[in-house]
Amino acid sequence: MSEITVRRALPGELAELGELTVAAYQADGLLGHDAGESYAGELRDAAHRAEHAELLAAVDASGSLLGTVTVAAHGSHYAEISREGELEFRMLAVAERARGRGVGEALTRAVLDRARELGASRVVLCSLAAMKTAHRLYERLGFRRLPQRDWTPVPGVTLLAYALEL
Repeated sequence: MSEITVRRALPGELAELGELTVAAYQADGLLGHDAGESYAGELRDAAHRAEHAELLAAVDASGSLLGTVTVAAHGSHYAEISREGELEFRMLAVAERARGRGVGEALTRAVLDRARELGASRVVLCSLAAMKTAHRLYERLGFRRLPQRDWTPVPGVTLLAYALEL
């Protein structure tokens, strides 16, 4: 396994990170619902995420992009369920070729580190019910279901909420 570094995404990487995110969601069959096409456009727009949130990139020792995650402060454009004192993350994606190497865990741990730096008391996220592999990772890291914050952004799509107390 090569070394994984998580850092802020660089401007020259944004288009590739957008495509990586869409490809990861497509590989998992997560864009098949009616709203999937418009969501693919949102996933592809890494430049917008970098402008309105913190966009992190996971890279290997050669600088090859392995994955990405969007970190959203409460009240920011990309925050969906966070409340005061919480940090939220969304759109975690790992390139198919990099799966099974700890990239998702490295990205999630980087979010937790960032939350601590910012003085957040809790980290929250939403996830589709079909994202079982992600759920196992989150639960292994200490996240617990937060069912009172589950929500439906569009008909037929239910997002499950998770939280980790810091």
